[in-house]
Order: sequence, then C-alpha cells, then structure tokens
Amino acid sequence: MSKKVLVPLAEGFEEIEAVTITDVLRRANIEVTTASLTDNLEVKGSHGIVVKADTTLDKIINEDFDAISLAGGMGGMNNLKNDKRIIAKIQKMYEDKRLVSAICASPIVLGEASVLKGKYTCYPSCQSMVKGGEYVEKDLVAVNDNVITSKGPATTVFFALELVKYLLGSNEEVANAMLVPLIR
Repeated sequence: MSKKVLVPLAEGFEEIEAVTITDVLRRANIEVTTASLTDNLEVKGSHGIVVKADTTLDKIINEDFDAISLAGGMGGMNNLKNDKRIIAKIQKMYEDKRLVSAICASPIVLGEASVLKGKYTCYPSCQSMVKGGEYVEKDLVAVNDNVITSKGPATTVFFALELVKYLLGSNEEVANAMLVPLIR
C-alpha cells in the first residue's frame, strides 16, 4: 500500500519547496495530495507563481495520511500558522506517530503546534520565532523521531529525500536517479 502525504498550499508559500517536495515524493511512488487552504484551487506563491492544488483542505482534512509536509515562505507560513485545521492536523498526526515535517519558515508552524521537542533546523532568521525544540545551525536537515525539518530552498531536495527515507526505509534509488549525492 502506497504511503500518503499531505502538502498544504497556503497563499505565499515558497514555490521551490512545495513543488520539489511533491515532485521528489511522487518520484518515489508516494501518493501526494496538495491541498489549498481556501476554496480556490489556484494558490499564488511568494514569487507570484500560481500552482493548482489537487483539492481543498476541507475535502480531505479528515483523511488519514502517513505524513504532512509544510513548505516555507513567510506569507505561506503565517497562513498555515493561523489555520486551526492545520494546527490540529499536525498535533493529531504527531500524537499518532505520523511524520510531521517543515522547511524554511514553517518550523514556526510546528512550534505553534507544540510538536518541536528535540533538535530542529529552519531558515536562520526564523530561529527566534520558533517555539520549543533545540535549534541546530549546522544541519541542513534535522531528524528527531517523527519530526523532520530543514533550512530552506537550497536544501529542499535533501529534505524531500529524507522524507522518502523515513517513509520507505531507503531513498538511494530516487537520489541516484536524480543524480543527488546523499548527505550523511
């Protein structure tokens, strides 16, 4: 049975991150559902690129997912952080030992949901806004039990490959096909 991942798209999301997460996971044959926070399937990113979501959050909020992955972007992060459905979904998934993950500014959302208990990383200027956890500056990707975080746009491929490894046990086939050297 295929693993299922929710990638919520909030107005102002970081385009490189959302698209790369979705792309890498789908290359690994993981079922990814992108969901708009609003009734509009077309969601504008932080650099004006419009991405069409698969569905709306209201339509799938009660479905079971193996993971949730949040792209960054300050505007997108603020919209995610202020959405009670997203906070509740993250908390429930964390409690159920499902993977919760965020990159760039969005570890702030994980902090808002009170699920950062150990080491994490984020976009450096966002560190002071993150509640909980222990910031690790040197790591491009930080893994702490069922929470994975990463720094930002340039680290997105490594972040997505870490999600693949967590969900499937290995990411080498996808990394090799994409010509990405694995970080250890």
